[in-house]
Amino acid sequence: MATSTPRYSYLGPAGTFTWEALRQVSGAEKGEWISVNNVGEALDDVLEGRSDYAMIAIENSVEGGVSATQDALAVAPSLRIVGEYLVPVRFVLATKPGTTLAGVTTVAAHAVAYAQCRTWLEKNVPHHSHVPARSNVQAAQSLAEDNIADAAIAPPGITEQVDVDVIATDIGDNANAQTRFVLVRLGGAPPARTGADKTSIIAELPDDRAGRLLEMLEQFATRGVNMSLLESRPIGDAMGRYRFVIDLDGHIDDERVADALMGLRRFSPNVVFLGSYPRANGHRPEISTPYSDDAFVDARTWLEHLRAGSPEGA
Repeated sequence: MATSTPRYSYLGPAGTFTWEALRQVSGAEKGEWISVNNVGEALDDVLEGRSDYAMIAIENSVEGGVSATQDALAVAPSLRIVGEYLVPVRFVLATKPGTTLAGVTTVAAHAVAYAQCRTWLEKNVPHHSHVPARSNVQAAQSLAEDNIADAAIAPPGITEQVDVDVIATDIGDNANAQTRFVLVRLGGAPPARTGADKTSIIAELPDDRAGRLLEMLEQFATRGVNMSLLESRPIGDAMGRYRFVIDLDGHIDDERVADALMGLRRFSPNVVFLGSYPRANGHRPEISTPYSDDAFVDARTWLEHLRAGSPEGA
Protein backbone atom coordinates (compact mmCIF):
# COMPACT_ATOMS: atom_id res chain seq x y z
CA MET A 1 0.00 0.00 0.00
CA ALA A 2 1.41 3.39 -1.01
CA THR A 3 2.30 5.82 1.75
CA SER A 4 2.10 9.62 1.72
CA THR A 5 5.87 9.66 1.27
CA PRO A 6 6.84 7.60 -1.80
CA ARG A 7 9.59 5.05 -1.32
CA TYR A 8 12.19 4.33 -4.01
CA SER A 9 14.51 1.32 -4.09
CA TYR A 10 17.71 1.73 -6.10
CA LEU A 11 21.11 0.09 -6.52
CA GLY A 12 23.15 2.02 -4.02
CA PRO A 13 24.84 3.50 -2.22
CA ALA A 14 24.63 7.22 -3.01
CA GLY A 15 26.74 8.20 -6.00
CA THR A 16 25.97 5.23 -8.27
CA PHE A 17 24.61 5.72 -11.78
CA THR A 18 21.26 4.39 -10.54
CA TRP A 19 21.31 7.11 -7.87
CA GLU A 20 21.98 9.65 -10.64
CA ALA A 21 19.00 8.31 -12.60
CA LEU A 22 16.72 8.57 -9.58
CA ARG A 23 17.73 12.20 -9.14
CA GLN A 24 16.07 12.89 -12.52
CA VAL A 25 12.63 11.75 -11.31
CA SER A 26 10.37 14.69 -10.63
CA GLY A 27 9.46 14.83 -6.94
CA ALA A 28 11.70 11.93 -5.94
CA GLU A 29 13.80 14.19 -3.74
CA LYS A 30 10.83 14.36 -1.34
CA GLY A 31 10.61 10.58 -1.01
CA GLU A 32 12.46 7.94 0.95
CA TRP A 33 15.38 6.36 -0.91
CA ILE A 34 16.18 2.75 -0.06
CA SER A 35 19.61 1.46 -1.09
CA VAL A 36 19.67 -2.20 -2.19
CA ASN A 37 22.33 -4.57 -3.50
CA ASN A 38 20.87 -5.81 -6.79
CA VAL A 39 17.98 -5.63 -9.27
CA GLY A 40 16.15 -8.59 -7.76
CA GLU A 41 16.12 -6.98 -4.34
CA ALA A 42 14.80 -3.70 -5.77
CA LEU A 43 11.94 -5.43 -7.61
CA ASP A 44 11.11 -7.60 -4.59
CA ASP A 45 10.77 -4.42 -2.52
CA VAL A 46 8.03 -3.25 -4.90
CA LEU A 47 6.32 -6.63 -5.17
CA GLU A 48 6.25 -7.06 -1.40
CA GLY A 49 5.22 -3.49 -0.57
CA ARG A 50 8.43 -2.23 0.99
CA SER A 51 8.81 0.34 -1.81
CA ASP A 52 6.47 2.09 -4.19
CA TYR A 53 9.01 2.30 -7.01
CA ALA A 54 12.27 0.72 -8.13
CA MET A 55 14.87 2.37 -10.35
CA ILE A 56 16.76 -0.25 -12.35
CA ALA A 57 19.18 -0.35 -15.29
CA ILE A 58 17.71 -2.07 -18.34
CA GLU A 59 20.00 -1.23 -21.29
CA ASN A 60 23.46 0.08 -22.02
CA SER A 61 24.54 1.60 -25.31
CA VAL A 62 27.74 -0.48 -25.28
CA GLU A 63 26.77 -3.79 -23.68
CA GLY A 64 23.11 -3.92 -24.77
CA GLY A 65 20.31 -5.17 -22.55
CA VAL A 66 20.89 -5.86 -18.86
CA SER A 67 20.09 -9.56 -18.71
CA ALA A 68 19.38 -9.66 -14.96
CA THR A 69 16.72 -6.98 -15.38
CA GLN A 70 15.16 -8.53 -18.48
CA ASP A 71 14.95 -11.96 -16.85
CA ALA A 72 13.47 -10.57 -13.63
CA LEU A 73 10.76 -8.56 -15.45
CA ALA A 74 9.83 -11.58 -17.58
CA VAL A 75 8.57 -13.45 -14.53
CA ALA A 76 6.93 -10.48 -12.78
CA PRO A 77 3.98 -9.54 -15.04
CA SER A 78 2.38 -7.36 -12.35
CA LEU A 79 5.18 -4.77 -12.60
CA ARG A 80 4.90 -1.76 -14.89
CA ILE A 81 7.51 0.61 -16.31
CA VAL A 82 6.31 4.20 -15.93
CA GLY A 83 9.35 6.18 -17.06
CA GLU A 84 12.84 5.94 -18.53
CA TYR A 85 15.97 7.98 -17.83
CA LEU A 86 19.33 8.24 -19.58
CA VAL A 87 22.58 8.67 -17.68
CA PRO A 88 25.94 9.36 -19.38
CA VAL A 89 28.46 6.74 -18.31
CA ARG A 90 31.90 8.00 -17.31
CA PHE A 91 34.50 6.18 -15.25
CA VAL A 92 37.59 7.05 -13.23
CA LEU A 93 40.24 4.86 -11.63
CA ALA A 94 40.30 5.39 -7.87
CA THR A 95 42.97 4.13 -5.49
CA LYS A 96 43.84 4.17 -1.84
CA PRO A 97 45.53 7.48 -1.00
CA GLY A 98 49.15 7.42 -2.09
CA THR A 99 48.85 4.55 -4.58
CA THR A 100 50.26 5.10 -8.08
CA LEU A 101 49.26 3.44 -11.33
CA ALA A 102 52.45 1.38 -11.23
CA GLY A 103 51.33 -0.08 -7.91
CA VAL A 104 47.96 -1.33 -9.19
CA THR A 105 47.70 -5.11 -9.65
CA THR A 106 44.09 -5.77 -8.61
CA VAL A 107 41.03 -3.76 -9.70
CA ALA A 108 37.61 -3.87 -8.01
CA ALA A 109 34.70 -3.13 -10.34
CA HIS A 110 31.08 -3.86 -11.11
CA ALA A 111 30.92 -6.37 -13.97
CA VAL A 112 29.31 -3.93 -16.43
CA ALA A 113 31.80 -1.16 -15.61
CA TYR A 114 34.71 -3.56 -15.95
CA ALA A 115 33.56 -4.64 -19.41
CA GLN A 116 33.33 -1.01 -20.53
CA CYS A 117 36.87 -0.17 -19.36
CA ARG A 118 38.65 -3.33 -20.47
CA THR A 119 40.59 -1.76 -23.35
CA TRP A 120 41.99 1.00 -21.14
CA LEU A 121 42.88 -1.48 -18.41
CA GLU A 122 44.62 -3.89 -20.79
CA LYS A 123 46.71 -1.04 -22.13
CA ASN A 124 47.56 0.68 -18.84
CA VAL A 125 47.34 -2.15 -16.27
CA PRO A 126 48.01 -5.19 -18.48
CA HIS A 127 48.61 -7.79 -15.77
CA HIS A 128 45.84 -6.87 -13.34
CA SER A 129 43.22 -9.16 -11.85
CA HIS A 130 39.54 -8.29 -11.37
CA VAL A 131 37.56 -8.35 -8.11
CA PRO A 132 33.76 -8.14 -8.70
CA ALA A 133 31.78 -5.49 -6.81
CA ARG A 134 28.04 -4.91 -6.26
CA SER A 135 28.21 -1.34 -7.56
CA ASN A 136 30.74 1.21 -8.75
CA VAL A 137 30.62 3.10 -5.46
CA GLN A 138 30.90 -0.11 -3.42
CA ALA A 139 34.00 -0.96 -5.46
CA ALA A 140 35.65 2.23 -4.21
CA GLN A 141 34.41 1.66 -0.66
CA SER A 142 36.02 -1.78 -0.67
CA LEU A 143 39.47 -0.19 -0.96
CA ALA A 144 39.18 1.04 2.61
CA GLU A 145 37.28 -1.97 3.92
CA ASP A 146 39.75 -4.69 2.91
CA ASN A 147 43.13 -5.21 1.26
CA ILE A 148 41.95 -7.25 -1.70
CA ALA A 149 42.09 -4.54 -4.40
CA ASP A 150 44.55 -1.72 -5.09
CA ALA A 151 42.19 0.29 -7.31
CA ALA A 152 38.54 0.57 -8.26
CA ILE A 153 36.56 1.65 -11.30
CA ALA A 154 34.23 4.36 -9.99
CA PRO A 155 31.98 7.17 -11.21
CA PRO A 156 33.19 10.78 -11.40
CA GLY A 157 32.66 12.56 -8.11
CA ILE A 158 33.58 9.48 -6.10
CA THR A 159 35.87 11.59 -3.89
CA GLU A 160 32.72 13.26 -2.52
CA GLN A 161 31.55 9.88 -1.23
CA VAL A 162 34.74 7.96 -0.38
CA ASP A 163 38.25 8.87 0.79
CA VAL A 164 40.17 7.85 -2.33
CA ASP A 165 42.53 9.36 -4.88
CA VAL A 166 41.58 9.56 -8.56
CA ILE A 167 44.65 8.68 -10.64
CA ALA A 168 42.97 8.46 -14.08
CA THR A 169 39.83 9.95 -15.60
CA ASP A 170 37.68 9.05 -18.63
CA ILE A 171 38.90 5.46 -18.69
CA GLY A 172 35.80 4.13 -20.44
CA ASP A 173 36.27 2.62 -23.89
CA ASN A 174 33.36 4.62 -25.37
CA ALA A 175 33.14 8.33 -24.64
CA ASN A 176 29.47 8.42 -25.72
CA ALA A 177 28.28 5.53 -23.55
CA GLN A 178 24.88 5.84 -21.88
CA THR A 179 22.86 3.62 -19.59
CA ARG A 180 19.08 3.55 -19.80
CA PHE A 181 17.20 3.20 -16.53
CA VAL A 182 13.50 2.55 -15.97
CA LEU A 183 11.23 3.41 -13.06
CA VAL A 184 9.00 0.48 -12.13
CA ARG A 185 5.89 0.28 -9.97
CA LEU A 186 3.22 -2.29 -9.18
CA GLY A 187 0.40 -2.32 -11.76
CA GLY A 188 -1.78 0.66 -12.54
CA ALA A 189 -2.77 2.34 -15.80
CA PRO A 190 0.08 3.55 -18.04
CA PRO A 191 1.04 7.23 -18.03
CA ALA A 192 -0.93 9.25 -20.56
CA ARG A 193 0.49 9.20 -24.07
CA THR A 194 2.58 12.18 -25.13
CA GLY A 195 3.28 11.41 -28.79
CA ALA A 196 6.88 10.59 -27.84
CA ASP A 197 6.36 7.25 -26.13
CA LYS A 198 7.77 3.76 -25.89
CA THR A 199 6.03 0.44 -25.21
CA SER A 200 8.01 -2.48 -23.77
CA ILE A 201 6.93 -6.11 -23.97
CA ILE A 202 8.35 -9.62 -23.67
CA ALA A 203 6.98 -12.36 -25.93
CA GLU A 204 7.57 -16.03 -26.71
CA LEU A 205 7.20 -17.91 -29.99
CA PRO A 206 4.48 -20.59 -30.12
CA ASP A 207 6.90 -23.25 -31.40
CA ASP A 208 10.20 -23.65 -33.26
CA ARG A 209 8.81 -24.01 -36.78
CA ALA A 210 10.73 -22.20 -39.51
CA GLY A 211 9.57 -18.63 -40.01
CA ARG A 212 7.96 -18.17 -36.60
CA LEU A 213 10.16 -15.20 -35.69
CA LEU A 214 9.27 -13.55 -38.99
CA GLU A 215 5.59 -14.11 -38.24
CA MET A 216 5.98 -12.38 -34.90
CA LEU A 217 7.81 -9.41 -36.41
CA GLU A 218 5.12 -9.07 -39.08
CA GLN A 219 2.63 -8.23 -36.32
CA PHE A 220 4.47 -4.91 -36.02
CA ALA A 221 5.60 -4.32 -39.61
CA THR A 222 2.12 -4.69 -41.10
CA ARG A 223 0.80 -2.05 -38.69
CA GLY A 224 3.60 0.47 -39.13
CA VAL A 225 5.06 -0.05 -35.65
CA ASN A 226 8.82 0.40 -35.43
CA MET A 227 10.95 -1.56 -32.98
CA SER A 228 13.77 0.23 -31.16
CA LEU A 229 14.96 -2.90 -29.33
CA LEU A 230 14.84 -6.64 -30.07
CA GLU A 231 16.85 -9.02 -27.90
CA SER A 232 16.54 -12.70 -27.08
CA ARG A 233 16.88 -14.30 -23.64
CA PRO A 234 16.79 -18.03 -22.83
CA ILE A 235 13.58 -19.14 -21.14
CA GLY A 236 15.57 -21.71 -19.24
CA ASP A 237 13.26 -24.71 -19.40
CA ALA A 238 14.94 -26.36 -22.41
CA MET A 239 17.83 -25.84 -24.79
CA GLY A 240 16.97 -23.58 -27.72
CA ARG A 241 13.89 -21.96 -26.13
CA TYR A 242 14.01 -18.15 -26.08
CA ARG A 243 11.80 -15.20 -25.20
CA PHE A 244 12.14 -11.84 -26.93
CA VAL A 245 12.48 -8.46 -25.23
CA ILE A 246 10.96 -5.79 -27.48
CA ASP A 247 10.65 -2.01 -27.36
CA LEU A 248 8.12 -0.40 -29.69
CA ASP A 249 7.81 3.20 -30.83
CA GLY A 250 4.43 4.34 -29.58
CA HIS A 251 1.89 3.99 -26.77
CA ILE A 252 -0.70 1.32 -26.06
CA ASP A 253 -3.34 4.02 -26.63
CA ASP A 254 -2.07 4.51 -30.20
CA GLU A 255 -4.38 2.57 -32.53
CA ARG A 256 -1.51 0.98 -34.47
CA VAL A 257 0.26 -0.20 -31.29
CA ALA A 258 -2.95 -1.53 -29.74
CA ASP A 259 -3.78 -3.46 -32.91
CA ALA A 260 -0.26 -4.90 -33.06
CA LEU A 261 -0.48 -6.02 -29.43
CA MET A 262 -3.79 -7.78 -30.10
CA GLY A 263 -2.23 -9.53 -33.09
CA LEU A 264 0.75 -10.56 -30.97
CA ARG A 265 -1.56 -11.87 -28.24
CA ARG A 266 -3.28 -14.13 -30.76
CA PHE A 267 0.10 -15.40 -32.00
CA SER A 268 2.22 -15.74 -28.86
CA PRO A 269 1.48 -18.14 -25.98
CA ASN A 270 2.95 -15.70 -23.48
CA VAL A 271 3.08 -11.91 -23.75
CA VAL A 272 4.23 -9.77 -20.83
CA PHE A 273 3.24 -6.10 -21.11
CA LEU A 274 5.92 -4.11 -19.29
CA GLY A 275 4.41 -0.69 -19.90
CA SER A 276 3.93 2.36 -22.11
CA TYR A 277 5.75 5.48 -20.98
CA PRO A 278 7.35 8.73 -22.22
CA ARG A 279 10.65 8.36 -24.07
CA ALA A 280 13.62 9.94 -22.33
CA ASN A 281 14.90 11.55 -25.54
CA GLY A 282 11.52 12.98 -26.57
CA HIS A 283 11.69 11.42 -30.05
CA ARG A 284 8.38 11.49 -31.93
CA PRO A 285 8.11 8.85 -34.66
CA GLU A 286 6.81 9.83 -38.08
CA ILE A 287 3.54 8.00 -38.72
CA SER A 288 2.45 7.64 -42.34
CA THR A 289 -1.22 8.14 -43.18
CA PRO A 290 -2.23 4.44 -43.46
CA TYR A 291 -1.08 3.86 -39.85
CA SER A 292 -2.55 6.94 -38.20
CA ASP A 293 -5.23 6.69 -35.52
CA ASP A 294 -7.77 8.14 -37.96
CA ALA A 295 -6.99 5.44 -40.53
CA PHE A 296 -7.60 2.64 -38.02
CA VAL A 297 -10.81 4.25 -36.76
CA ASP A 298 -12.06 4.81 -40.31
CA ALA A 299 -11.36 1.18 -41.26
CA ARG A 300 -13.15 -0.10 -38.15
CA THR A 301 -16.15 2.15 -38.81
CA TRP A 302 -16.30 0.95 -42.43
CA LEU A 303 -16.33 -2.68 -41.25
CA GLU A 304 -19.09 -1.99 -38.71
CA HIS A 305 -21.21 -0.42 -41.45
CA LEU A 306 -20.73 -3.50 -43.62
CA ARG A 307 -21.72 -5.79 -40.76
CA ALA A 308 -24.80 -3.69 -40.17
CA GLY A 309 -25.85 -4.01 -43.79
CA SER A 310 -25.16 -0.40 -44.74
CA PRO A 311 -24.04 0.35 -48.29
CA GLU A 312 -20.26 0.24 -48.68
CA GLY A 313 -18.75 3.59 -47.79
CA ALA A 314 -21.85 4.85 -45.97
